[in-house]
Amino acid sequence: MRILGKTKVAEAAPNRDYLLALDIGTEYVKALIAKKGKNAVEIVGVGKAHEAPSNMYSGAIADITGVAKTCEEALAKAEEMAGVTAGEAVVGIAGELVKGNTVTIKFRRAEPNKPISEPEMELIIDKVQQRAGERARKEIALETNNPDVDVRLINSALVSLHIDGYKISNPIGFKGKDVAVQIYTAFAPLVHISAIEKVCDELQLELVAVAVEPFAVCRACLGDDVDNEFSGIVMDLGGGTTDIAVVEDGGVEGTKMFSIGGRSFTHQIGEQLGLEFEDAEKIKLLEDSPKMDPELKKKVDDAIDRNLAVWIAGVQLAIEEFDHLETLPGQILMCGGGAGLSQIPETLATSDWYKGLPFARRPLIHIIDPEDIPGITNATGKQLDHTLITAMGLLRVGIDTLVGTTESGGIRAKLAKLLRN
Repeated sequence: MRILGKTKVAEAAPNRDYLLALDIGTEYVKALIAKKGKNAVEIVGVGKAHEAPSNMYSGAIADITGVAKTCEEALAKAEEMAGVTAGEAVVGIAGELVKGNTVTIKFRRAEPNKPISEPEMELIIDKVQQRAGERARKEIALETNNPDVDVRLINSALVSLHIDGYKISNPIGFKGKDVAVQIYTAFAPLVHISAIEKVCDELQLELVAVAVEPFAVCRACLGDDVDNEFSGIVMDLGGGTTDIAVVEDGGVEGTKMFSIGGRSFTHQIGEQLGLEFEDAEKIKLLEDSPKMDPELKKKVDDAIDRNLAVWIAGVQLAIEEFDHLETLPGQILMCGGGAGLSQIPETLATSDWYKGLPFARRPLIHIIDPEDIPGITNATGKQLDHTLITAMGLLRVGIDTLVGTTESGGIRAKLAKLLRN
């Protein structure tokens, strides 16, 4: 049963023509209901609800019942606006123990004169995912001091493929000896996944996909164009974590996360002003208001600056881990609630934080506008903002999972079923 009881809309049978995206954040749960389309997705319902402080920890669910209740509040608002109940749901996952990396695995074929078939590529991809999973399991085991930790594959996406040193867009039918496959894979501890599954059970939702949130934001930016050559660094600054992903020529190179988000700025303001968390949060949201007392604004700015220095250090450390790239993309696209705190994008745009990292020049900073997301339109009549970009990305991942890509000629389309899980 739904925790808060069913609304009139929720009493109706779920409509499988609609898809629900649930962005379960540290500060808020955001729900989007969208009508599925062949080449586009149309948002018809939006809902948002505030999380209790104990519901989440470092981007992961800490209280299943509490999170389910908050999700129900957000879902009820979205259903009321949409006038329908979605039949299927995709949910985001984040946190430092979610490991997303791009790995390159090389294979030497026993019969190089035999054309490559889809079953052979399926076997190769399966081996790549197994090796990547073992690497992720070792990383998580080390960080949790649990050698028996169980992990699950969440997302995978082909980045590039080479045969005998030549880049190939579609390997089927090609001959050659050495096959090099570069695939992005993301894994998370089973305990995190099972918590999401339990929340969906309590809400009577059919879970079709769980998506690593920075990967979902990348999918939102890329859209349904399998040949998209977009390059950029995506930053999702949420309440409890900052999620970073690097995209190069349409391929996700990896995702990194660290546990500094909007809440840490709020705590710093609270300590500076001697305020409780909720009051400090209200002050933080008014930081850019011209009506704020100048003396109070100076104290708030000082508190933000102190925390900003720590956050910038976290960004530098996360980006340093992409050491396999000779040059980093020249633009940073920001979303999430923290992106609305003006000092954060301003510092990225004006300070020398990027020096020492392999940028060709100072990166350009943009806050993602929902209207710029390809293939997803807003039919609600309500203004959407950068805080909903992750949920929009989850819609894209859900469509990927349900129907695959819209083109049939490229490797990403031909092997979509092999890469889906």
